[in-house]
Parts: sequence; structure tokens; C-alpha cells
Amino acid sequence: MAEALKIIVLDGDETGQELLEQAIRVLDPSLLGIELSLERHDLSLENRRATSNEVVHEAAHAMREAGFGLKAATITPEGKDDVGSPNRILREEVDGKVIVRTGRRIPGVVGPVSGVYHPISVVRMAVEDAYGAKQWREGSEGALDEVAYRTEKVTRSTCRAVAEFAFRTAERMGGETRVYGGPKWTVSPIYEGMLKEELDAAASRHSDVPYEPVLIDATYAGLLTGATETPLVIPALNRDGDCLSDLVLPMFGSIAGAESILLSFDEDFGIDVAMAEAPHGTAPSLLGKDIANPMAMLLACGALLSYGAGRGFQGTDSASRAIYESVLETTAGGVKTVDLGGHATTTEFTDAVVEKIRTKVDIWSTLGSR
Repeated sequence: MAEALKIIVLDGDETGQELLEQAIRVLDPSLLGIELSLERHDLSLENRRATSNEVVHEAAHAMREAGFGLKAATITPEGKDDVGSPNRILREEVDGKVIVRTGRRIPGVVGPVSGVYHPISVVRMAVEDAYGAKQWREGSEGALDEVAYRTEKVTRSTCRAVAEFAFRTAERMGGETRVYGGPKWTVSPIYEGMLKEELDAAASRHSDVPYEPVLIDATYAGLLTGATETPLVIPALNRDGDCLSDLVLPMFGSIAGAESILLSFDEDFGIDVAMAEAPHGTAPSLLGKDIANPMAMLLACGALLSYGAGRGFQGTDSASRAIYESVLETTAGGVKTVDLGGHATTTEFTDAVVEKIRTKVDIWSTLGSR
């Protein structure tokens, strides 16, 4: 019997948890026809407070062991003495280096930016840069001469991980995919220039991938003025990538139409840990209404399984494909949630996806094409 792929499931808060429960429906081993097991950890705000974040550390340890995680959206409380963000703890403890978010055309949905048809992947730092920077102020509070300071850092290892994985992502996407964009290396040749140096080095290692380095401000402009005639992979610093993601994903019609993947690597840039989630928050206004869009969480399941083959798990490639195709075919067939102009509930949308997966797996099995 083939070894079962274990996924560490991280429960969350509010609508984030409701969407996770829908996503788990497509990870049924009997539906996908693969060996699969789930291990759940409760990362709800209530339990994080009750355990003083110990549950987050336990979940991170479990993900390091298993190599795969699926996370619901969680609440980050604002109080400085509260439990803070579980994302920071998870990223640090699994040594996450890169976050990948891919915007893609949603069939049957017209995005707000015309002429955008090809996928755009933002490959950003998961750590360092503006997030976690040391901050302080000097001078009298409220006085005009009060000064605020921030000390940021990036390490070459993180820059290299972003650069290398950007080019590997472009190779994986294939066709005319370009590695496009970059930091503001002209203004900051020492700090931001480190990422540019690693991008140039990665370009020499992957000479078959088209490479077009562009300053970050010109990258934003290019996304709106014609750079999207081919698929793109955009490597970025942490905060630049966060902002880029929030621009790129809605260009295709909805932030709910894309997944987010946190990755850690071995010394050869093989995947050590992959954690998938939705890029949106807990949507408290939608709690209990069964109207939130589950696409991002469903696609997160497909993305997570796509890394299974590299770890030797059989059938995960076709299972991933079945989920991706079924989600997109569902919208193409007119079954859409309210945010996409449809009338389907969260449950009804997932019902349709599950039925399409079941049909695909059955047909592929009949044809012997799995």
C-alpha cells in the first residue's frame, strides 16, 4: 500500500473556518482516489489565547514533520499584549522563505482590468524586510521634531530563495512566461540591490526563461499598461509583494479566486514544507450566511496536492488537476457565488465542485489516464 500523504489542517476563525470545512470536502480520499490523512489543530483565537500560542508552535512542529499544511483564515487581535499573528510564528518555525500567490482568469467572470487573460504569479519574501523590523521614535511625543525610525533587513538566503523559485515557477508555468519586475535597486543598491543581484544570478542559471527586470514602480504601471500580454512571475520583497498581491488578484475579478502558498526549502530548493491558505481574511460580516466564496480555499487544496508528487506521493498530480479544473469549470458553467454575480451559496458551489471531481476521477480511471 502506498504511503498516505498527511496534511496538517489548521482550524481558524469566523468565515475562515466555515470555508475550511467546505475545502476539506474535496480532500476526501474516496473522492480523489489517493491515500490521504488529515490531522487537525485548533488555531482559533480562543484556543490560541487559552494555550498562550502553544497550539501554534505544536502545529508548526507537525507541519515540519508532515511537510504539508492547510490553514483557515485567523483573527489577529490588535492588542500589543494579546497573542498576535499565528502567521508570523508559523512562517518562522517552518523556516518559510517564499509566499506564492497567483492571479488567474476566472471563467465566466469579467475582471475590472480589460485585456488581462494570462496568469500572474507574485513570488514574495515570507519573512524579513518591513515586517518584523525594529521600530522606535525619538524626541517629544507629538512635537514637530519627533522622529520615527525603522531598521529593516534582508538576508541573501531569502533573496536567493525568492529569485530561484521565481524562475522555477516560470519554468513550471511554461510557454512564454516571463520573470518580470523587481525591487527599486537604483535607489537602494545595497539593500534592495541584493535581491536584484540574486535575480540576475538566477537568470543566468535559467537562461531559457525570459527575464525582464523592471523597477517596482514601473512594475505597477506595466501591469496596467500592457505588460500582461504573456504570463508573468513577479519576484518581490516582502512588503512590495504584499501590495502587489492585493493589486494583481482583484485584476481577475476577485481576491477569492486565488490561493496563497507558503514554502520552505531544502539546500537544493526542493520543497520542505508547503502550507496553503486563502489570501483573504475571516470576513466576519459573512459569518453564518453560507454566501462566502470558497474558491480560494478549494484552490488551496489543489495547490497543496500539486507538491505531493515531488515528495513521492502517488496520484497527487492528477488529484490536484481534478480540483483546479473542477473549480474553474464550475464558474464557467454559471455556478457562481454572489460576489461573482451569481446566486449559488457556499455549500452549493462546493457541491458542484465535488460532483465534477467525482466525474473526472471516474472517467480518468475508466480510461486508465490517472
